[in-house]
Amino acid sequence: MSLITTTNLAKSYGANDIFAGLSLSIPRRARIAVVGPNGIGKTTLLRVLVGLEEPSAGVVHRARRLKIGYLPQEAAMNGEHTLWEECMSAFKALCAQEAELARLEVAMGDPEQAQEAMARYGPLQEDFERRGGYTYELRTQQTLTGLGFEATDAQRPLNQLSGGQRTRALLARLLLSEPDLLVLDEPTNHLDMAAVEWLEGVLSHWEGAALIVSHDRYFLDHAVDHIWEMSTSGMEAYRGNYSAYLRQRQERWELRQQTFEAEKERLEKELDYIRRNIAGQNTLQAKGRLRRLSRYLEAIEIGGLQAIQDKKWSEISEETGATAQMMSVDEVTRRVHGLRSPIRRQPPLRLHLKPAHRSGDLVLRTYDLAVGYADEGKPLFHAPDLTLRRGECAAIIGPNGAGKTTFLKTLLGKIPPFQGELLLGASLEVGYFAQAHEDLNPFLTLIEEIESVAPHLLAAEIRDYLARFLFTEDDVYKRVSTLSGGERGRLALAKLSLSQANLLLLDEPTNHLDIPSQEQLQEVLSEYPGTILLVSHDRYLIDALATQVWEIEQANLRIFAGGYSAYRAYLETQKAEQASQTKAPAPASTQRPARLSVEEKHRRNRLADVEKRIASLEEQIGHIATLLEKPPPESETVQRLGEDYVELQNEIEVLLGEWESLQPEERLKLHLGAGDRNHQP
Repeated sequence: MSLITTTNLAKSYGANDIFAGLSLSIPRRARIAVVGPNGIGKTTLLRVLVGLEEPSAGVVHRARRLKIGYLPQEAAMNGEHTLWEECMSAFKALCAQEAELARLEVAMGDPEQAQEAMARYGPLQEDFERRGGYTYELRTQQTLTGLGFEATDAQRPLNQLSGGQRTRALLARLLLSEPDLLVLDEPTNHLDMAAVEWLEGVLSHWEGAALIVSHDRYFLDHAVDHIWEMSTSGMEAYRGNYSAYLRQRQERWELRQQTFEAEKERLEKELDYIRRNIAGQNTLQAKGRLRRLSRYLEAIEIGGLQAIQDKKWSEISEETGATAQMMSVDEVTRRVHGLRSPIRRQPPLRLHLKPAHRSGDLVLRTYDLAVGYADEGKPLFHAPDLTLRRGECAAIIGPNGAGKTTFLKTLLGKIPPFQGELLLGASLEVGYFAQAHEDLNPFLTLIEEIESVAPHLLAAEIRDYLARFLFTEDDVYKRVSTLSGGERGRLALAKLSLSQANLLLLDEPTNHLDIPSQEQLQEVLSEYPGTILLVSHDRYLIDALATQVWEIEQANLRIFAGGYSAYRAYLETQKAEQASQTKAPAPASTQRPARLSVEEKHRRNRLADVEKRIASLEEQIGHIATLLEKPPPESETVQRLGEDYVELQNEIEVLLGEWESLQPEERLKLHLGAGDRNHQP
């Protein structure tokens, strides 16, 4: 039995039709994502399904005693009670049972009440345990940690939490309350990458159903098994995750286009026969065909071009029957020639990123770099020596507050390095996309904003240019302060496109963009001939673009040569190896370990430094080997890469000799050479 079913559901606000004719079903244990462009009505649909808004037409049927947990994009939570108390509200029944068990335990000490108390205690305790009464506090701690809360946050009042933290607090309470149906509107908006991955794991074991609106494509790949696509022509359902949806959608588009073209060709031939014979010897046959063609075109007028895809000519002719009047030859000709493809796609962003000129081969190099603010006394993170070459894309990931944006501002020269040296290559033109769009002037109109970076463009040219970013008609006169997050993102991309930069510093470029716009941006960036330094939580984008992954963790930056999926696979392998080592039995010892001498401490510290340096050099060698697999056309570049490779190998040989002298009794398995590109410190 389905949890929710709808029949011909419609919603309008005055004369504005949001959606119509939706007949849907949410089965038990379903994992469904609703996707579509911004403004198509996804949030409105969720609110109608959960009962927060009434439909304008149609019926919503919910299963009896259905328990729904709804997460809006912004949670309106407030109050003096703490985050912990908010989560405990999900366990009111368990807390009442716990209090009753405590009362019965006291009663069992009273001879007059003992027998009755013992009779009630056993079944109540069994039910309490079955429902998780002895683990709910641990589950709460795990949930808060998984969603990115610190231990100290649990006792903070809700009114002291930020808007994003309140949304996460509501999500925590919903997960703990275990509803039959989770309805989540953009649940990953306020989560960092680790929290999103934790949520994916929770949903993979979720006993109930989930209906999710999200623009996070990687999340949809791992959290859902059905996709509902909303568009101006209605709703279409696809089986599988986001990647499966992309394949199926393309197949449907191709099939519909082929069917449309074949049908239109047949109609053109039929029309040609009618025109040639309507006044000749075969006039009766031509008029019969004209009548049938009139019925067919009338059905298309009523049912839309989808009728061409779904039904044959004979079926439509019979359905319309005598209700359709025979059209004139000129009218039939006009309608046949006016038929358009049934595929309705959102107008794409017409974004072009083309450098004005080529940069040098070396784009970025750092030495002993630490990033942070001098007045804070300590850096946000330390980095090994970094190298970024022309044409590469390095993705910087890590938790919120780790220093990713600060790193980009350091590269821009807005903040000096906390420590070390940072060198930028020759002939660089830098384009910067700011996460908070602070480079947009809230008091300017869209036309004025574009004019500020392209004063040579005429007003009409600016209007045409903004239309490429889906700003049309009077939109161009809006002030920046009135724009939504997605509109600000598109305007920032419009300005970036005018920069003609050969090095792009992108800070969360897909934030607030709908999926069609994300897909278009990804396509443009994949064809961009310059160099990209990308800060993003969008794992789908990272996986598609990154040649390196730089992760900031515990105030250190770690380098991985490869894409995001390969990096996750590497981390899983490392985790499995560490787990197996942890499980290995440790040798028994009854003696207290001796205190290390000063010399031994120095030896171990130096050994650790040498090992760290060797690992860093190995990574650089692996990176060069990757470049040499598909060598650049310039012979000078190939020669320089070869010289760098030999120089790094020589330094490793020297360090290995020192390593052996520092640790003569054991041998560390170091994988040297170009084949081990994935080795990490």
